[in-house]
Amino acid sequence: MRIFLLIFTFIVFAVVSILGFRGSLSKNTPIEVFPDMDRQAKYKPQAENGFFEDGRNDRPLPAQTIARGNYLNQQAVFSPEFADSKLGDMAYNLGKNPDGSFVKKIPIEATNELMKIGEERYSIFCAACHGAAGDGNGVTKPYGVLAATYHDNRLRSVEDGYIFDVITNGKGLMYGLKDRLSPRERWAAILYVRALQQSQNASVEVLNPAQRIELGF
Repeated sequence: MRIFLLIFTFIVFAVVSILGFRGSLSKNTPIEVFPDMDRQAKYKPQAENGFFEDGRNDRPLPAQTIARGNYLNQQAVFSPEFADSKLGDMAYNLGKNPDGSFVKKIPIEATNELMKIGEERYSIFCAACHGAAGDGNGVTKPYGVLAATYHDNRLRSVEDGYIFDVITNGKGLMYGLKDRLSPRERWAAILYVRALQQSQNASVEVLNPAQRIELGF
């Protein structure tokens, strides 16, 4: 017992000597393990800068310039000669119609290339929670993080724009992916989700005779 107390006292003394008391104040210069991270070469806001004539880091807007709106009012602020099929497309960028309702179908052409992109993005960002088959049996389920199954009747019949909005802004425990997936990648993921739904709920009537024989129908 005496040896244990001596060892314990030594350990406590060593820890306190090395790390000090938590929350205590000191005037000593802190230890910089990575000095280049603490002292980065950068221009701070509202600081001086000898490069510019006015001596400021912050740069003012160019004279006689004004903001010209955003991608949702492209037609009102840009000249007719400016051509961009996606910049002002509300359905493409938000998944909504001008009246605020969700678009029913993906507003871009469904191709094999888009499907491959959707499969890849789904595997990276969605499968961990929603499962590889979209049934909600992801690796997070045993830890209490329950994700929706895409094979639920409600989600099979919901508008594509609704799913796009959830991917964009998140819902419940799910965080939004608008900073990780472009609009095209979000639509691609929805296309793949629809394929997963079709794979589990397809009707035999959509198969041709050869396909029915191959599947044993």
